[in-house]
Amino acid sequence: MKEVEGIMSYFEKYRIEGFESSMNIAKSLAIDMDIKATLPTKRRIFRKRRFDENDSDGEIQSPEESFRVNYFLVVVDMAITSLNNRFEQLQVFQTIFGFLFDAKTLKSLDNDELRKSCTNFKTQFSHNDLSDVDADDLFSELKVLQMTLPNMVMSAFEILEFVKGADCYPNVSIAYRILKFLFRPVTVASTERSFSKLKLLKNYLRSSRSQERLNGLAILCIDKNILEHVDVDTIFSDFASRNARRNFLI
Repeated sequence: MKEVEGIMSYFEKYRIEGFESSMNIAKSLAIDMDIKATLPTKRRIFRKRRFDENDSDGEIQSPEESFRVNYFLVVVDMAITSLNNRFEQLQVFQTIFGFLFDAKTLKSLDNDELRKSCTNFKTQFSHNDLSDVDADDLFSELKVLQMTLPNMVMSAFEILEFVKGADCYPNVSIAYRILKFLFRPVTVASTERSFSKLKLLKNYLRSSRSQERLNGLAILCIDKNILEHVDVDTIFSDFASRNARRNFLI
C-alpha cells in the first residue's frame, strides 16, 4: 500500500510539474533521431465574427498548450483514475485487516487503537448480530499476543502458524484464517491451459473424433506431469491381453 500511495503521489506531482521536463526529453530524443523538434500547428480558419461574440471567442491555443491539455493531462489523469479504481479494494482491506498485517504493526498499537480495530473487524464480519469473533475476547487475546510474539519480523501467515502452535487464541486464529483466505492468490492458468490443449487436439482435420477419445487425450495432455509417473508397460500388457485375437491350439 505504501508503494501504491507513492506511485499515486508521483503521478499527482508529475501532472503539475512533469510536462516541461517531458517536452525537453522529447525534444532531445527528436534531435538525436534527426527529427524536427516541433509540434504540428493547427491551421487557423478565419470566419466572420458576429456582433455578440467577444474577441476572446475562438481563441486558438499554442501547439504545446494544446498538446498539454488534450493529451498529456488526459493520459496522466487516466493513470491516476485507474490506480484509484484498481487499489480502492486494497484500501478497504487495509482498514479492516491493517492491524493484523505484521508483528511490528500489531505491537505498535495502543489500547484505544487496538480496541477500535477489533470492533471494526467484528462489525465487518457480523450478520444478524451474529459473529464468529467476539470483539472483547479478540482484544484480550491480541493484548496477550503483543507480549508473547518474538521480537522479530513476522508476516501475517507466520503469526498464524505461531497462533496455531500455541492453541490458545481462538478469536485471533479465526481472524488470521479469514485474512489468509481473502488474500489467497487466484489463478486461471489451469483453465487457460485446458483450452490451449483442446485447440491443439481438435482442429478442422480432426473434427470427426469421438467425445470419449477427445476427453481422454485432453486429460493426458493437461495432466502430463502425472502421466510421466505412470508405468506404461503395465498398461500396454493389460491392453494387449484383453485384445488378443490369436488363439493358440494345442
